[in-house]
Amino acid sequence: MKIILLSGGSGQRLWPLSNSTRSKQFLRLLPAPDGSTESMLQRVFRQIKEARLTNSITVATSAAQRDSITTQIGNDITLVTEPERRGTFPAIALATAHLLFNEKCNKEEVAVVIPCDTYTDAEYFSSIRTIAEVVANNNAELALVGIKPTAPSSKYGYIQPAQKDINGVQMVKRFTEKPSKKRAEQLIANGALWNGGVFAFKLGFIEDIINRYIDAASFEDVQKNYCKLPSVSFDNEVTEKCHSVAVAKYHGKWKDLASWKALSEELPDKHIGNIMLGEGVENTTIINELELPLVCDGIKDAVVVAGYEGVLVCSKNASEDIKQHVEKVATRPMFEERRWGTYKVINTTKYSDGFCTLTKELKLNAGCNISYQIHRHRDEVWTFVNGRGLLVIDNKVTEVSRGSVVHIKKGQLHAVKAITDLEFIEVQTGDILVEEDIERYAWEWK
Repeated sequence: MKIILLSGGSGQRLWPLSNSTRSKQFLRLLPAPDGSTESMLQRVFRQIKEARLTNSITVATSAAQRDSITTQIGNDITLVTEPERRGTFPAIALATAHLLFNEKCNKEEVAVVIPCDTYTDAEYFSSIRTIAEVVANNNAELALVGIKPTAPSSKYGYIQPAQKDINGVQMVKRFTEKPSKKRAEQLIANGALWNGGVFAFKLGFIEDIINRYIDAASFEDVQKNYCKLPSVSFDNEVTEKCHSVAVAKYHGKWKDLASWKALSEELPDKHIGNIMLGEGVENTTIINELELPLVCDGIKDAVVVAGYEGVLVCSKNASEDIKQHVEKVATRPMFEERRWGTYKVINTTKYSDGFCTLTKELKLNAGCNISYQIHRHRDEVWTFVNGRGLLVIDNKVTEVSRGSVVHIKKGQLHAVKAITDLEFIEVQTGDILVEEDIERYAWEWK
């Protein structure tokens, strides 16, 4: 069995801790077995390993999330990066092409697609093993995990199984996509299940669908012609058009942690960070990621979150609808996890003449380095405040430590490597201050 783990998302539902690169699955807030906390991504990766489903896990993701994934999971994992965001079908198709052409998998090999942002228990992975066996035994071209609904909801798609049940698996009669609440009640009364977004199939089955759009003889063919694949969900392109679909019922714990209300119910600690509480705080989740103190008093049934992207104060019920408001907040990511460490934006300013400044705090982990790079639109001043490192500017290497100040002009090649954990303040100045203003070059550290 091959597993394709889907890691996407725009980072709006758990704002202000999440952003376009730090989506909800990367927030380290859930309880881990060792008493620490872990992210949704780390949790599902751990559960797959504990269930001993497979050692072959491919993560389908965007370029913006690569560093966060390797930081949390490590480098011993295969990442397939989509050239552009086009929906779950193209992402799964690209991962399938990687398995077929790069890993030389047999077309009869079974792959199971699993989202990385659902909260489940161990029995969930037994259902995944079941649907893989259904496809391997040629009992269906496609097999899904259906979740027993806990309440009528218009947020999910519904699967209507046929009446005949064979060892807990049924063939699918029809699909209903996000019905009204009244219609959802009728569907549940007739035995319908939530569509959990888990799909099992043979690689050759998806290859045939890819070939409808791309004459693919290699992974590069699919990658270069990615724009020719329809920008739709896997359900729209594959599931709803397939005539041989089975579903395995899952009755255990399953939650889509897509809102602060849902996530807060699973947090081991409802008050996190530099917080001062008054006596009137009841049933309220408070998270403060900032160094500034956060004072709460006289507030009930609410969510209060202070992060680098902004501050959220809302009732728990209203937290499910914040996406519509966050979409109007146009800002660059203010905090990111990178393969070398983290950075946060402290301040940004744009003057009337178009001149801009941006100030960051960067933390490099010992032994890690920022790539050898050049900027075309900005100058930078680096002030080192802690640790020791090696700095290279235009091929000249020097050592830096606390108190070192370096001026890097636009057009100069530069990089830094941390000997010990290294912290510095970066002040950018120029007319265009964006992460995309980077050209990377090779450099061998000695």
